[in-house]
Amino acid sequence: MPSLNPYLSFRNQAREAMTFYQSVFGGDLDISTFGQFEGMVQDPSENDLVMHAQLTSPDGFVLMAADTPTGMTYEKPAGISVSVSGDDEASLQGYWDKLADGGTITMPYDTPPWGGKFGMLTDRFGIDWMVAVNAQQG
Repeated sequence: MPSLNPYLSFRNQAREAMTFYQSVFGGDLDISTFGQFEGMVQDPSENDLVMHAQLTSPDGFVLMAADTPTGMTYEKPAGISVSVSGDDEASLQGYWDKLADGGTITMPYDTPPWGGKFGMLTDRFGIDWMVAVNAQQG
């Protein structure tokens, strides 16, 4: 079965960001560096940069990331947000609190007109997030 997962790009921050996201969501983090694969970068000082990282959380989230080597154009993420939603209010509040630490809240995590809870923020690594508790039906 196919899957659709966020793949985040960083400039020299992928390891730090993915370790942070592991502290937010828990789970297993696998990291491969450019240095593990011969010829992947031209500058040996970039051998320790992340070629691919994958975080798989206990809730089944899969978040992937990589560093962009200096030989490639890097553009900061724009026009996209990572969304986390569900019914477990306590877990979602915990994700919000951790993601907001060191970040910028763009919409407070509160009750929106449609019910439930919703908020938007940019985390300390410049990634935009939306966190939502589903509105109760009925």
